[in-house]
Amino acid sequence: MPLAPDLASPRLRPAARVMRLGFVPLVDAAPLLVADALGLFEAVGLRVALTPEGSWAALRDKLAFSALDGAHLLGPLPIALAAGIGGVEARLQVACGLSQNGNGIVLSNALADADDLAAALKARIARGGSPAVFAVVFAYSSHNYLLRRWLAQQGINPDRDVRFTAVPPPRMAARLAEGEIDGFCAGAPWGGAAEAMGAGRVVAGTADVWPNHPEKVLGFSEEYLAGHREQAIGATAAIIAAARWLDQPENRSEALSVLSDRMLWQLERKTIETAFDATHRIRFRPASLARRSQAAWWLGAMREAGHIPQSVSDVTALAPYGDELWHAAAARLNEPEPVQEPLP
Repeated sequence: MPLAPDLASPRLRPAARVMRLGFVPLVDAAPLLVADALGLFEAVGLRVALTPEGSWAALRDKLAFSALDGAHLLGPLPIALAAGIGGVEARLQVACGLSQNGNGIVLSNALADADDLAAALKARIARGGSPAVFAVVFAYSSHNYLLRRWLAQQGINPDRDVRFTAVPPPRMAARLAEGEIDGFCAGAPWGGAAEAMGAGRVVAGTADVWPNHPEKVLGFSEEYLAGHREQAIGATAAIIAAARWLDQPENRSEALSVLSDRMLWQLERKTIETAFDATHRIRFRPASLARRSQAAWWLGAMREAGHIPQSVSDVTALAPYGDELWHAAAARLNEPEPVQEPLP
């Protein structure tokens, strides 16, 4: 591993307290899984317990109510928690980005075969049918906002021509196969899982809407940071090092083994590998610095969707997005700032 000699802080002794980090089973949680598998957390003197959660709502609640110290998070979720929307309010700090791209837009086979998706959806309503149902992983997610933009690009009014529902990522493919939804947007490998089941097809990626968009982040509760800031910096450094490793092509096979063995054992390896295809285009290291300017785009999309009350200021909503933890961790790795991606 290309770790700098000063990765482990001289001020950080082996931790007696276990750091509790939650994640949802997705390929973009790979930096956490790899940091654990390769012993990078141990290299910084940490004991870390990684906890899989079945849904973003469950993960959000555990983080908000101190059952977790930090977590793999949807990019807009720290904004939602800072604003107190969805009935839950919590103060977080984003330590680093975990991934960019990585989501697939999936349609049922019938819709995927339609020559004109907008016409097919409008004809369905004209015949007296109910609007098509599209699932997203959580109301306050990149998937929701980018799917809405993709539908608009197809000539579909997302507020009139379709309905939205929230479904945990691991359950998307089954819901599509059962006919309960007509399409969905979710992170890899769940689009590939739907194709493997024959339930539908991946027709686009969110990278087609916003190329190299930020996706997941690592966030810590401010309560945890108040007493364990040095541990959080160490964990962030380990995860940045894992992101380096993940983006090296020669490590792909081992990375897939880690994901298969530790998280996605129910899926075939070729399904997991769809995260790296030309549609999903997942990457890790370029996303490591979670920028406030990119978070501001999510905030704008959330306001456009009517999710953020006007009474909540931009300063309050974007408070979780700072770069102090990232710079402290990156300094131990001699990690340069990644190139800033353009906004859509």
